[in-house]
Amino acid sequence: MANRTGIVTAVLLIWLAAADIVLAQTAAEVDQQLKALLLETVARSDSFDDRFDAEVWLVDMSTRMQPYLPEQQERLEFLRLVHQASNTAGLKPDLVLALIHAESLFDRYALSRAGAQGIMQVMPFWKHELGRPEDNLIDLATNLRYGCTILKYYLDKENGNLRRGLARYNGSLGSQKYPDRVLDYWYSYWYVNE
Repeated sequence: MANRTGIVTAVLLIWLAAADIVLAQTAAEVDQQLKALLLETVARSDSFDDRFDAEVWLVDMSTRMQPYLPEQQERLEFLRLVHQASNTAGLKPDLVLALIHAESLFDRYALSRAGAQGIMQVMPFWKHELGRPEDNLIDLATNLRYGCTILKYYLDKENGNLRRGLARYNGSLGSQKYPDRVLDYWYSYWYVNE
């Protein structure tokens, strides 16, 4: 019986060692896959000053965003678009992420009772005001372009006052509830100290 137990123990140890090797190889493959995705995303993003900055920001934000967008490639593409639209508008990407968190919880198909659409909850009347009724506000790049431009306009109108600019964006000027919510998400979850 003792001999049989020794054989079972030896087989079990060999099996565990083999499992560790397989897990290590799988982890290496995932890291290579992540590296390839990051390199592809960085190569397509013209809003970063250099490749290192892009990699650091994308890895940091991707880790924070994983609970909201579990699929890695979708998450990295989303973050690239956020960074690009934010930079184009002259906004901090982490502030835009906080606003999206408050507005739609990263749901590109979000639709408010008032009719606002997409991740930044843009009102459809803007398409007609701009003579672009064919624009699709569910499209991430389109929604980000509209939302970031509108936010920047309201922040400039309020001379950089975040609370008032955010309240204007939400249509709740005079109330602190919405600005408090966005700023809470920003400072507690998305803020990047530059």
